[in-house]
Amino acid sequence: MLLTLTLTRPPATDLRYLLHKHPDRLQSFALGFGAAQVFYPEATEARCTAALLLDLDPVSLVRGRPGAGAADGLLASYVNDRPYAASSFLSVAIAQVLGSALRGRSAHPALAEAALPLEAVVTPVRVHGGPALVRRLFEPLGYAVTVSQAGGDEAARCWTVSLAAETTMQRLLSHLYVLVPVLDDAKHYWVAEDEIDKLLRHGEGWLPGHPARELIARRYLKHRKPLARLALDRLAALDDAPGEPPDAAEETGDEEQRVVERPLVLNEQRMAAVLAALTASGAARVLDLGCGAGRLLRALLGERQFTEIVGVDASSRELDLARER
Repeated sequence: MLLTLTLTRPPATDLRYLLHKHPDRLQSFALGFGAAQVFYPEATEARCTAALLLDLDPVSLVRGRPGAGAADGLLASYVNDRPYAASSFLSVAIAQVLGSALRGRSAHPALAEAALPLEAVVTPVRVHGGPALVRRLFEPLGYAVTVSQAGGDEAARCWTVSLAAETTMQRLLSHLYVLVPVLDDAKHYWVAEDEIDKLLRHGEGWLPGHPARELIARRYLKHRKPLARLALDRLAALDDAPGEPPDAAEETGDEEQRVVERPLVLNEQRMAAVLAALTASGAARVLDLGCGAGRLLRALLGERQFTEIVGVDASSRELDLARER
């Protein structure tokens, strides 16, 4: 899988300061699942391109891993598109190889913070949703999007995705870090609650207001419904604007995604019912056991009837969010 990053503003060789990689050297990095190389196919004053080439070892992805070759069959474990199609492996490589750029660090801070004419090309990308999904995810972020067939049968759903925008390198890499696994709709590692922190950290400044944030959260968290609900609740704490309603075509045939939507609506109904019952009871003091990010607490604060409101939760992160609310 290949990612190229191009700067078209003279002197374009400033790209080396953004990526912390010198154009005159081929650099190799050992990763837990293979190797990555960074090199510059072109480096002129007018146009400079850096390439991140990821070479996965398909045998190491399976051998010695728990459950390898079990339920899904030995052949399926070894013969698949995982070593070749851009996926969460690419996101890990971005974090490890281009970590300073992903965090916005540079010896030239003004350059790192400037909106620059940048281009990115990722190939091949396995997109569950086709070119329309690529545009749905990237165009609201200001990118001019081009999607072309990456070879083979269209049924393979492998595409070359080209993006162009005036943005910072940090934002561009953050968008790729989050959205490439969303396009692939899979991850190569177990997803736990700490994955929510990654999503919010790399989605800071753009994900809360993204019209497809619900789809992004579901896919990024591998359709784990409790995690998706928690992530969306935390996103709502950052931006109370409603997200885009689920797209009917994308939801067709995907019962699991439809199920994720229903509890979000039901939760709002429960909260309204609880608030109505508390108000009708005449209670003045309320203790919310398992208050989470404090959505009910905030609703209670709007009622003068309640003179003391206490929230308790096992998660310190959720209590921090509740305190902010």
